[in-house]
Amino acid sequence: MSNKPAVVLVHGFWGGAAHWAKVILELRRLGYDELHAVEMPLTSLADDAERTRKMLAQIQGPVVLVGHSYGGAVISEAGNQPNVRALVFIAAFAPDAGESPGGITQENPPEAAPNLAPDSDGYLWLKQDKFHESFCQDLSADEGLIMAVTQKAPLATTFGNTVTDPAWRHKPSWYQISNHDRMIHPENQKKMSGRMNAKKTIHLEASHASLASRPGEVAALINEAASAATA
Repeated sequence: MSNKPAVVLVHGFWGGAAHWAKVILELRRLGYDELHAVEMPLTSLADDAERTRKMLAQIQGPVVLVGHSYGGAVISEAGNQPNVRALVFIAAFAPDAGESPGGITQENPPEAAPNLAPDSDGYLWLKQDKFHESFCQDLSADEGLIMAVTQKAPLATTFGNTVTDPAWRHKPSWYQISNHDRMIHPENQKKMSGRMNAKKTIHLEASHASLASRPGEVAALINEAASAATA
């Protein structure tokens, strides 16, 4: 067994734990034996944070908590658990106290905002025929189709749920900005990463799905956070 910390990966809207597939392989190659990917209900920030806390409670020893997209709001809410040593935000929301992902989005609406469509049950979908160009334009059309068909829609109300006491105010944090993100405006990412005084911020010439299109660089950032936080 390695002496590396556990890594817990938290997905965002319109995807599930499998969105981390390529990062998981990269982290295993880097010697991470204990890897977990939370599967969240996407029904409310409280539900998703509680699901994440329950997974954290099952882990003995230090944890690096990683969030993509809306998952950044979840790790901000759930990351104050005592075994969390570092936070890593991958093209992610990092709301402050009283802020919501929806409120942040309104400051600089992203390019793909018109491609979201609510259904009659209150779930918010990314239109299948617009998914590739909106979410993962730097992946192949085949990969985009699979993501579109297997997408996991959140309850639309989740967008308005606010963070209480953001963990990034208390824990060392790292941030990856996607320069060609059409789901979270890059200017919003710059603002959020700047105010958290991230230990390191990297820019990737990537879509919102940097975890799938640039897994090597994403895993390297997680590895750097893990090394620094557990030194």
